[in-house]
Amino acid sequence: MSHNTFGHLFRVTTWGESHGKALGCVIDGCPPNIPLTEDDIQGFLDKRKPGQSKFVTQRQEADLVEILSGVFEDDDTNGQVTTGTPISLMIRNTDQRSKDYGDIAKAWRPGHGDYTYDQKYGFRDYRGGGRTSARETAARVAAGAVARKVLGNGIEIIGYLTQIGPHKINRDNFSLEEINNNPFFSPDAEIVPVWEEYLDGIRKNGSSIGAVVEVIAKGVPAGWGAPIYGKIDSELAMAMMSINAVKGVEIGAGFGAAELEGPQNADEMYLDSDGNVAFRSNNNGGVLAGLSTGQDIVVRMAIKPTSSLLTPVKSLNRKLEEIDIITKGRHDPCVGIRAVPVAEAMMACVLADAKLRHRGQIG
Repeated sequence: MSHNTFGHLFRVTTWGESHGKALGCVIDGCPPNIPLTEDDIQGFLDKRKPGQSKFVTQRQEADLVEILSGVFEDDDTNGQVTTGTPISLMIRNTDQRSKDYGDIAKAWRPGHGDYTYDQKYGFRDYRGGGRTSARETAARVAAGAVARKVLGNGIEIIGYLTQIGPHKINRDNFSLEEINNNPFFSPDAEIVPVWEEYLDGIRKNGSSIGAVVEVIAKGVPAGWGAPIYGKIDSELAMAMMSINAVKGVEIGAGFGAAELEGPQNADEMYLDSDGNVAFRSNNNGGVLAGLSTGQDIVVRMAIKPTSSLLTPVKSLNRKLEEIDIITKGRHDPCVGIRAVPVAEAMMACVLADAKLRHRGQIG
């Protein structure tokens, strides 16, 4: 299997399977002399790990990260810093239940990658989906933590849910401070009980539902990215589409821009009280002509329902016999919840890469 690496100067290669001994990543291109310890990474993994509420999979994984290479003790601070060599990170799997997947070993789950993997490779790892499993995203979150260190404290990346099924947040109630006060990463406190009741019904029915995740980056300077084939918005779209179950990506107003007239869509410019360039709106999502504008970068993605279901659905087995199939085991009724820290990580990796590329070209 190829194409397990993304990025240009800040390059991340993930490895491992859902039910293997471990998974992880190798990060190439991280500059030297950046303070980095396991604690810098663990907090982000804790946001993503399973089993934290009844609304996510009950698989119990500590998701403890180990730094295997790429760091060394700094004589001046007695701390640990990056060396500029590849950083290898490992997360051990401790709560696999492969027997749960025995019934689907020779059958294809509709909406899942079972059929396409079989067609391409002639076999697949049916235990939790192998590389198709969202378990792979733990390595991305670890890489994203390193990317944040490259970006520095001046850039803040924040993800949250804006919709579960038909239920959307009320933007009038939007509060960044609320995001970590509930199990849904919701910026709207009033929608939380609605989502709780709705997901309880979905979960008890053995079904699943989709969601919309929004992620913003504050403090990105103007001018990052490259014209034509290195546009920062195209890099972000690719990164977000690579996340499991993502089926649509928007930048700024996104598809809503089709409903706006030119004067409405134009982000009018002015000088603020400090004499700085400012904008009266952000329909462009912080990107113009593939380059960052200095505004918040805003990305939104639609995530489909989880394909592993306790509700019977019709499918085929490898003998091409028509069957009804259910998937035993522990699955997210709404995978969008745990996708929030993954989206943050992918934003961080793209921006860290953009920072290094910008520095390489401009100085």
